[in-house]
Amino acid sequence: MNERTPVRFFDRTTPPHIVTLVLVTGLSAMNMSVFLPSLPAMTVYFDTEYQIIQLSVSLYLACVAVIQLFLGPISDKFGRRSVMLWSMAAFLVATLGCIFAPTVEIFLTFRMLQCVVAAGLVLGRAIVRDMVPQDEAASMIGYVTMGMALVPMIAPMIGGALDLAFGWHSVFWALFVVGAGVLFLAWGDLGETVRGEGRSFADQLRDYPELMRSRRFWGYVMASALASAAFFAFLGGAPYVASEVYQLSSFWAGVCFGAPAVGYATGNFISGRFSVRVGINRMIMTGASIGAAGLTTATILIASGWDTAPVFFGFCTFVGLGNGMVIPNASAGMLSVRPHLAGTASGVGASIMIGGGAILSVFAGWALTLGGGSLPLISIMVISMYLALLTMIYVIRRERTVIADAR
Repeated sequence: MNERTPVRFFDRTTPPHIVTLVLVTGLSAMNMSVFLPSLPAMTVYFDTEYQIIQLSVSLYLACVAVIQLFLGPISDKFGRRSVMLWSMAAFLVATLGCIFAPTVEIFLTFRMLQCVVAAGLVLGRAIVRDMVPQDEAASMIGYVTMGMALVPMIAPMIGGALDLAFGWHSVFWALFVVGAGVLFLAWGDLGETVRGEGRSFADQLRDYPELMRSRRFWGYVMASALASAAFFAFLGGAPYVASEVYQLSSFWAGVCFGAPAVGYATGNFISGRFSVRVGINRMIMTGASIGAAGLTTATILIASGWDTAPVFFGFCTFVGLGNGMVIPNASAGMLSVRPHLAGTASGVGASIMIGGGAILSVFAGWALTLGGGSLPLISIMVISMYLALLTMIYVIRRERTVIADAR
């Protein structure tokens, strides 16, 4: 659907309104972070260990990494609307399963099934590409993914307040209510934008060897994955640090969890203003350098005895700031390596990024149980950011070599 089609709100015979796309994307982000302040209470409720309940973060991320590979091709074949609606309905069922789960094993099972809500993020961007010409898509996608930047700022605070007032079950009830509202909105407003025109998953698989042989593609993917891994390590370890190291209430923990999101929104703004002028490689280098410098300073302060909540969470803003500059530009880089394989590159890159984050979030949760306050977590984060920086140095040198050989 390349021609401009009139959009009428709550009319499913027309393409969806931008507000609908923002909300379905925001629900995906909300599901990832709103319950983080409740992890300590859930550990007590299910009479388990923190490493076990922390799997609700890492296993969820792993499932999202896998399902992202399939949602796009399935929606190409069956349409965006039907896949979106069925995914959100399944999300509501899985959320009820989390609420009424009698054991931690059943809870984790339904938590993994909640990964279907990732359809909001994956298909939201695909719908934009269906609706508008390519030169307008980037701007509109920026508005759609705004939910990914704004929701993590407020969702943990809301979750922490609900947990403090009504217990952790209320957080998932809130997810269910919001999800039901967004499903109703999508049912009434989400018109179909593609009807089986896309390429099948089997066709995309045939493109993988060409993409996987590109060193520059892997360079951009790993730069994005390693930078974002610092944030996913934060997701895996911050709830433990907030409750066990700093003894914060669930509400104040939720407030602190919004620190990286503030930095991420700032980094996104900087990327939007300067990426075209400066170039994506320099923006990635700058973002990774800023993130590494901020986390290095935090590591030195914490190791020197300044292991306080303001120091730890304050400097974690640099994680978001660095990611806000690295991820958009690295994503543009990985898509530009083989322009005719942009869709495949996007799916593979996102899956590697989130899958790697899932692994590191597990490692972060385990490392914190060994003692040492917040130092193990901040050390993992700073190492990850420096590895992203080294990866980008390799990409730049590789590009210079290719250019020199071409001459």
